[in-house]
Amino acid sequence: MDINASLQNASLPVMEAFYTLQGEGFHQGRAAYFIRLGGCDVGCVWCDVKDSWDINKHPKIGLEKLVSTAASFPGRLAVITGGEPLMHSLDELTLKLHNIGFETNIETSGSSPLSGEWDWICLSPKKFKPPLPEIVPQANELKIIVFNKSDFDWAELYAAQVNKNCKLYLQPEWDKAAEITPLILTYIQQNPKWQLSLQVHKYLNIP
Repeated sequence: MDINASLQNASLPVMEAFYTLQGEGFHQGRAAYFIRLGGCDVGCVWCDVKDSWDINKHPKIGLEKLVSTAASFPGRLAVITGGEPLMHSLDELTLKLHNIGFETNIETSGSSPLSGEWDWICLSPKKFKPPLPEIVPQANELKIIVFNKSDFDWAELYAAQVNKNCKLYLQPEWDKAAEITPLILTYIQQNPKWQLSLQVHKYLNIP
């Protein structure tokens, strides 16, 4: 098979894909088409999409179909998430999305090599498998999930490594939000370089 035919037939394991509003971080409130890829080797104990972990559970969908479905909605922001999306080569997917006018965002732990062409990289480093050092300076947004008090030190560790224009967010882990959110509010008041990120989509009961 020649390379053009191979690219035409390229596919990715997709847990789900849907049109909604971005619920958290810098782009919160924007209409977005989410593509959640299957497969994750990070294994956060508090992960809310553990069904995404097993790469073999999710059907492979051709890139042409993925992109054409995304294009059927009026928004032109595509968010690639997971699982851990960088377990897959994303060069061809982002090329196709860019070619039809999409802005490409990724949400990643940074634990696998970077692929794809991105307009925005949201890095959410995890203690279970830390990010690759070469990815950290490329982040446009650093989002730390706060599960316990020690995560503030984890946040500062990576805030010292990102570039000076990177947006800094602290986000309470959903199941501990009642306990953790007040701590985050106090921390941000004392360390105003940080901003609060809330999972607004969960409050609104949207995907």
